Amino acid sequence: MDKIIFLVQGSAEEPYKVTFQKNGNNLSAYCTCLAGNNGQYCKHRFRILAGSTEGIVGDNKIAVDEVKSWLSGTDVESALIQVTEKERAFDEAKKALSNAKKKLAKAMLD
Repeated sequence: MDKIIFLVQGSAEEPYKVTFQKNGNNLSAYCTCLAGNNGQYCKHRFRILAGSTEGIVGDNKIAVDEVKSWLSGTDVESALIQVTEKERAFDEAKKALSNAKKKLAKAMLD
């Protein structure tokens, strides 16, 4: 099993501990932030998986690329792809709604 731990500065005074573990095709990620501790969406883990070193205060920023390479072929990768697709669809829906509201407002002024 491979394991990499990052220290990431978040909103708390002390940096959060973000841990990635790879065991075969299984990838696990943990964060000591409130969201991570509650099993919710945690931006610290997702930023690292996206290849970002934002907020990392430890001396192992280069290990982000290694963690990112672990993603391929895991259930985390397929779930992340679904989130990305849904976020894109959500953004498109927000734009369409905004345009519809503008048309409604214009129609009400005729």
